[in-house]
Amino acid sequence: MKYAQLPFLTAIRGFALVLSLVAGAAYADDYADVSQLVRNGNLQEALSKADQFLVGKPRDPQMRFLKGVIQRDLNKTSDAIHTFTKLTEEYPELPEPHNNLAVLYAGQAQYDKARTALEMAIRTNPSYATAHENLGDIYAKLASQAYGKALQLDSNNQAIPPKLGLIRELFNPVIGKTQRPTSSGMPGQSTSVSKNSAPSPEPVNGKSAVGSQETTNRKQDIAAPPPVATPASSAASASGSAPQGGAKSAPSDSTAPAAEAEVEGAVRNWAKAWESRDVKSYLAAYGKEFVPPGGLNRSTWEDERRVRILSKSKISVRIGSLKVAVNGNKASAQFRQDYKANELAVSSRKTLGFFRSGDRWLIVRETVMN
Repeated sequence: MKYAQLPFLTAIRGFALVLSLVAGAAYADDYADVSQLVRNGNLQEALSKADQFLVGKPRDPQMRFLKGVIQRDLNKTSDAIHTFTKLTEEYPELPEPHNNLAVLYAGQAQYDKARTALEMAIRTNPSYATAHENLGDIYAKLASQAYGKALQLDSNNQAIPPKLGLIRELFNPVIGKTQRPTSSGMPGQSTSVSKNSAPSPEPVNGKSAVGSQETTNRKQDIAAPPPVATPASSAASASGSAPQGGAKSAPSDSTAPAAEAEVEGAVRNWAKAWESRDVKSYLAAYGKEFVPPGGLNRSTWEDERRVRILSKSKISVRIGSLKVAVNGNKASAQFRQDYKANELAVSSRKTLGFFRSGDRWLIVRETVMN
C-alpha cells in the first residue's frame, strides 16, 4: 500500500455557524448555493461564487471554510492548506479547520504536522470525536513506519511482522463508490449522515486526503470526557425545573431548590464575566480542582483563555434551556450556549460540573456536547 495518502481519514466537508446570528437569510442562501454547486460537482463555479462573496465579507469563516473544501476537491492542496491555516490563526476556537488541515498534511505524508493539528483540534474541543479518530489513525501510521524501520534494522525479529500486519490490515479499507455530501452539522458535531440542519454545508465521511480516491469509512464512537451527574429529563422537556431524583441538599440551611438557584446564578455570573471580558471574574469561577482540557496545566490554560477573551472586541454569551441538578456538594448545569464574538457565532450544548466551596459554587468540569 502507498503511505503517501490517508484515504481513511475523515475530512469535514462543511460546518454550520449559527447563520441566523451571523448574517440572516441572505447569507444563508449564499452558503446554500455554494454547497449545492459542490454537491453537483460544479467546483469551479462554486469557487467563483465563494470568491465573489468574500470580496464583500473577506473574514467570513463559513464561506472561507467552504472555499478550503472546494480547493481541496480541485486538488489545489497548497491553496487549501493556506485557507485552513488562516482560519486556525484567526478562529482558533473552531476545531474543524484544524481537522481538515491535518487531513491535508496527512495526504502529503507530513504526519507530525497532522498530529499537531489534530491535537489542537482536540484541545479546542475535547469532545470532538472525528479528531480523536483521525489522531488514532495518525498514531497507527507512525507506528507502522517505526515497525517497518525496526524490521529493516533487525529482519530476524519475529515480534514485528504480526504487529506490522495488523496495522497494514487496518490501512487497507475496501474502496467504496464516490460519495457526495448527504447531511449537515454544527461545529464539532459528529459527521454521521443521520444528522440534518438545513441550510448548512454538508459534512461527509470518507473523502481522501488529496485527490479523487474516496473510501467508505467506519465511524468510531470516541467517548467524550465523562460528565458529572446530569438531569434525567430530556432537554426538550417543557418543564423548566431539574428533577430531584432523591438528591440531597447541600450541607447548609438552603433547601434543594435554593441550592439549584445558587448554581443557576453561578452559571449566569460566569457567562456575564465572559461576556463583559472580565477575565479575573471569569477565571475565579473555576475551582482549584478544575482540570483544563487537552492536558494543559492550569497556568497555561489561564493564559490561553486570557488571550482569547481579550483579543475579542465584543463578546456575547447567551444561556438557554438551563437545567440544574444538585447532589450534596456537587451539582451539574446543562444548557444551550450561543456564543458570538466579532464575526464568529457558534451554538453548542455544554455541561458545567460544580463543587460547593464555602458559600460559592465553583466550576470543576466543563464539557462541550455539540
